[in-house]
Amino acid sequence: MTPAVLGIPTEPIGSIPRPAELLAAMADHAAGRTSNEELAAAQDRAVADTIRCLEDIGSPVVTDGEQAKPSFATYPLSGLDRLSPDGVVIPFADGHQRQLPRLTAGPLRYGIHADRYLRTALRYATVPVKQAVIAPSALSLLYPPDGIDGYPRDAFLDDLTSEAETDIRRCLDSGAHCVQLDFTEARLALKLDPGGGLLEQFITLNNRVLERFSAAEQARIGVHTCPGGDQDSTHSLDVDYTALLPVLLRLKAGAFYVQLASEPEPDKVLAVLADHLPDQARAFIGVTDPIDPRIEPPELVRDRVLAAARHVPVDRLGTCDDCGFSPFADDTSTSRDTAFAKIRARIEGTALAAHELGG
Repeated sequence: MTPAVLGIPTEPIGSIPRPAELLAAMADHAAGRTSNEELAAAQDRAVADTIRCLEDIGSPVVTDGEQAKPSFATYPLSGLDRLSPDGVVIPFADGHQRQLPRLTAGPLRYGIHADRYLRTALRYATVPVKQAVIAPSALSLLYPPDGIDGYPRDAFLDDLTSEAETDIRRCLDSGAHCVQLDFTEARLALKLDPGGGLLEQFITLNNRVLERFSAAEQARIGVHTCPGGDQDSTHSLDVDYTALLPVLLRLKAGAFYVQLASEPEPDKVLAVLADHLPDQARAFIGVTDPIDPRIEPPELVRDRVLAAARHVPVDRLGTCDDCGFSPFADDTSTSRDTAFAKIRARIEGTALAAHELGG
């Protein structure tokens, strides 16, 4: 069980903006001015500082802030050479885009597993450590629509399922308090295919992986959903949650981390969430919005938690941030200081709500 703030668990989602030293080291490395070892040392220092800051503000669970990941989605591809840059394009509301690579040959093998990041974090943390991993559904988009000669899609999905299972299992076995699948493409799937076929494919694939874990292991696995968050923009905020949540909550996981602070009609979402939340699962609701530059007062966070408690039983309720603060390493739209201030507000506001609810 997640350590709680006076009885209500609260957790970060994952990414924290990188410090100036790390951003400079990344730029120098990309330009060939520094070595791999020098970059790794800067990443290590950033992880240590991130965990220290989270613990200093009272976070009962910490992450490595994804300081060493190139992005929340593409870390498994580091070092792979069977890729082309012209993959699936993800458009954001403000007009900017992110593009995934395209797999050009099989078999698919992860270049890096997330336990590498976890082990670094565990060296510095004195409280439980959460590890975020990318959902297999996101990486399924690497496979081109016209196929790959000698590597049929079914073989690709078999390999992806095994690699995703390994990614999660190695984190659980290495001592992760919990493992969070980042599934931001869930809401995007309904935007790309309003009929729901693509979302159903994603759910089937993710459950294919989750079903390989025991009930006790599934209790330590959570799923994060949001409309994307990059450079102060989203890719699918206009998709109605009421069409997504009943399907998403069929995933065999013990926790669901649901972006909510930026929702225009939170009570509507909470009603659907309460109706479909699996009996064994906990709902972590987003109470701070990383895209909003304003720092939420703890009292606003408290009120958001109290509103959620009118729908979701307190013993199955937790809080989180809506999304990571910098899911792509080059996203500097939110400052590091702002991110930690918002996290502090989440922790303090959750404690205020727990006190009013009787702890």
